[in-house]
Amino acid sequence: MSSHNLYSALRASFPADVDTVALEAVGGDGPTLRYTWRDLDEATAMMANLLASLDLPPGSRIAVQVEKSVEALMLYLATLRAGFVFLPLNTAYRSAEIEYFIGNAEPAVVVCSPANFGWVSKIAFNAGTRHVFTLDDTRQGSLLQRAAHHSREHRPAECGADDLAVIIYTSGTTGRSKGAMLSHGNILSNAQVLRDYWGWKQGDVLIHALPIFHVHGLFVAIHGALINGSPMLWLNKFDPAAVVRLLPRATVFMGVPTLYVRMLAEPGLTREQAAHMRLFISGSAPLLIETFNAWQERTGHTILERYGMSETVMLTSNPYAADARHGGQSERRGGTVGFPLPGVSLKVVDDQGQPVPTGDIGSILVKGPNVFKGYWRMPEKTAEEFTADGYFRTGDVGRVDARGYVTIVGRSKDLIISGGYNVYPAEIEGVINEMAGVAESAVVGIPHPDFGEVGVALVIAKPGAAPDPAAILTTLKTKLANFKIPKHCAVVPELPRNTMGKVQKNLLRDAWSHLFKA
Repeated sequence: MSSHNLYSALRASFPADVDTVALEAVGGDGPTLRYTWRDLDEATAMMANLLASLDLPPGSRIAVQVEKSVEALMLYLATLRAGFVFLPLNTAYRSAEIEYFIGNAEPAVVVCSPANFGWVSKIAFNAGTRHVFTLDDTRQGSLLQRAAHHSREHRPAECGADDLAVIIYTSGTTGRSKGAMLSHGNILSNAQVLRDYWGWKQGDVLIHALPIFHVHGLFVAIHGALINGSPMLWLNKFDPAAVVRLLPRATVFMGVPTLYVRMLAEPGLTREQAAHMRLFISGSAPLLIETFNAWQERTGHTILERYGMSETVMLTSNPYAADARHGGQSERRGGTVGFPLPGVSLKVVDDQGQPVPTGDIGSILVKGPNVFKGYWRMPEKTAEEFTADGYFRTGDVGRVDARGYVTIVGRSKDLIISGGYNVYPAEIEGVINEMAGVAESAVVGIPHPDFGEVGVALVIAKPGAAPDPAAILTTLKTKLANFKIPKHCAVVPELPRNTMGKVQKNLLRDAWSHLFKA
């Protein structure tokens, strides 16, 4: 087939017997629902036919802000199938944010939860959107009512590899969110590489407990299962006890670090309970080495950490099996994100764009078939983010060791320049996190009259512990150069996080920015 439609590639991997179970929706208050591969194919056909009946212009955006459900997954697949552009929106976004996204993307169709129809539809219609449908997580809403009248057969739209499939808006922790444009070819190439690199095999079953408005849950998890013809145990919301109960029925789990921490608090998590599992994957935020080690000790499994972005899908991964490109290395090393994936070129450079010596810290640049087409309606910003030889500037800072393992040190925007010296918060956080009584820490840079900028360390205590801020700073002075030592340390009850578990350092910088002002 000449078409590069992503849905067609996923559909081609469905098992021969389409009447077996593809998705089992578990958890929550309702009954367990089972969807066959035929259900998936026919329901997406009906939704795709509904979209086709609206006579939308080519390349129309379908903006979706709904609670997680199997039907929401079907809407995503139907959008791909119909050849339109899917635009997932975080369910936490409120009116001002939705107004920006709809104004910026100008979607032809908006799908929202029935509870939000009043205010979302007003924003959408004011922006020129002609069609607003509703969908909730109990299979209610006008989208399904309308789709029910359409045929269960649909021929997927012809698409080129470079045709736009999805716009993912970045989290926007600094300035306005940018719409990363990902093509059918970008996403499919990454799914195919991960299927091989992570050893997907017949009989695999995925526990899907992540949100589906984000690359991790929408692409990495869903495409991983579908392109392997593997069923999913589907939770609309993460429930640690439910996931632990499901482990004997599954082989693969993907989560953010917070999910692993919460599962470790479940007494039912044992080696016996996890014995049937093949692979645990973590990403979207840094995994503490303490969590990495605790999981290994409790379950006998070594978590596989990987690294990706909205703009690139997955870039690197710790090895699942021996990686011939790196001397047969197969160790999953905590604190690293492994090797560049096959087909991905990664380099670490200095401020002049020159490669740094092995082991030195610099800016991470990447290139590959998975790297996005650019930012939606931002040609100048797109041009800024690519080098003359086609590498994308990730904005991440890291290093590559002599064995080829990549370590992310932080975001370039989190870099603290104190008295002319570069200070990397992740290095300091790593030392603090190993101290007695410390559960986690975050170091941010704030304005200072003498140094321009200095670090402030914010620490969460372990239950029952009371770490002393002064003692933390004293200990740091024995381990790090003086210019790296934060000028202030405080124990705080919690750190602000986004929905994927990443600490929102911009909020911490704002909250503490007046500390050294006269």
